[in-house]
Amino acid sequence: MASSNTVFRFKQFAVHQERTAMKVGTDGVLLGVLAQTSGAADAPLILDIGTGTGLVALMLAQRFPSATVTAVEIDPDAAAQAIDNCGASPFAARINVVLADANEFETDVKFDLIVSNPPYFTDQLQCPDGRRNMARHTVGLDHSALMRIGAKHLAPTGRMAIIVPADAAVPLVAEAQNTGLALVAKTTIFSNRRKPARRAICQFRWAAEDVPTEENELTLLNLDGSISTEYQDITKDFYLDKQ
Repeated sequence: MASSNTVFRFKQFAVHQERTAMKVGTDGVLLGVLAQTSGAADAPLILDIGTGTGLVALMLAQRFPSATVTAVEIDPDAAAQAIDNCGASPFAARINVVLADANEFETDVKFDLIVSNPPYFTDQLQCPDGRRNMARHTVGLDHSALMRIGAKHLAPTGRMAIIVPADAAVPLVAEAQNTGLALVAKTTIFSNRRKPARRAICQFRWAAEDVPTEENELTLLNLDGSISTEYQDITKDFYLDKQ
C-alpha cells in the first residue's frame, strides 16, 4: 500500500488523513475485508459507527457494489475529511457521511451490516489530545453503548461486526448477549505465532436457538517479519503493493 504521512492510496480510492486524530491502520483494513453480511439483502444497507477517515466505509462500498453505506462520525474535522475522501471515490453516490454522536443518531432505516472499529484503551492513561482520546478511549462509546446502538439499528437478518483487542472479546460477547445478539463468527488475529493474539473480529446477529459460532484465525506476519500469504490474499483487492 503506497502511503505518505497524509494520504494512503489503495487500488480504487485514496484516504487523506491530515485532519483526523486517528490514522489509517491495520485494524480498519482487517474490519473492511472481513466483515460479512448475511447475504439476505440484494442491496445491503451498511452502517459504519465512528468512520474516522472513511476507510472502512470505502472498503465496504468497494466490496459490496450494490450497497449503500451510512458513515457516522462525532468529530467535525474527521467527518469533513471522510466526506472529502468518500466524495472523491468511485463510490461517492453510495456513501453518506453523517456528523453525529452515534449514541444520538436517529434513522428509520434498519441496517443489514453494522461495523465499528471502536475506542478500546479503557484502562490506560489518556493523552492530552481530547480528539485522540475520543477516537481511541472509551470516553463516549463503550462496548455496552455500542451494542445498544447495534441492537437499535440492526435489521432482523442483519449482522454486526466489531474489531477489539483479543482480551476484550469475552466481555464484548457478554454485552451483546444483554441486548439479544449472539456471536456467529470470531476471527482471532495474531501479529505472528510467537506472540499472543492481538485482535479479534466478532460478528453478531439476533440470537436464536443453537446459534453456531464459526471460529477462524489469521496471522499477519511470518516469523521472518514478511507479510503472510493469508494476509496478502485477503487484502489483494485493496493494497497497491505487498507493503
